[in-house]
This record gives sequence, C-alpha cells and structure tokens, in this order.
Amino acid sequence: MKHVEALPYSAPEAAARKLVELAASIEPVQDGRIYIERINAPFLFTLKASGSEFGAGIRYAVERGWLMLHESGTYVKLLPSGEELLAR
Repeated sequence: MKHVEALPYSAPEAAARKLVELAASIEPVQDGRIYIERINAPFLFTLKASGSEFGAGIRYAVERGWLMLHESGTYVKLLPSGEELLAR
C-alpha cells in the first residue's frame, strides 16, 4: 500500500499565502511590478507545487486583494492588504 503525502498547497488559501510571501521577498522593478516568472519558478520547482495549485493560488490572492495581476498575465503587484497579511 502506498502512502499518499499531503499536498501543502492544494488549498487555494495556502497557495495564495505562499505566493504573497514569495512576491514580498522579490525586489520589484518599475512601478512595483514583480514579473510572474519570479514567483512562478520557485513555487513550481523549488516548492514542487503544481500548475493548478499556482493558478488557484493566484486567483485566490487576486480575489482577496492581496495581489494585482496585470491583464497580460506578465506581472503582479503586491497590494497593501497583501503586505498586511505578512505583518500578522
């Protein structure tokens, strides 16, 4: 019998919180922009999360007002409510 390991980012809120944490750790470029690949790569390859977990996390963070995703999908901005989330 195989033991299934719990996926730490399968819950959208957990994924969103980690994405906000990653975004806060990156130095933004022009006008507070954080290129999406700067948070995508560590989330997928370092943390071994899936693409669907990334997508669900981004959607959750945008819905909660933690991150702003540009309509092109190329960058995000960390919003004040996301910064407050980290302060807790």
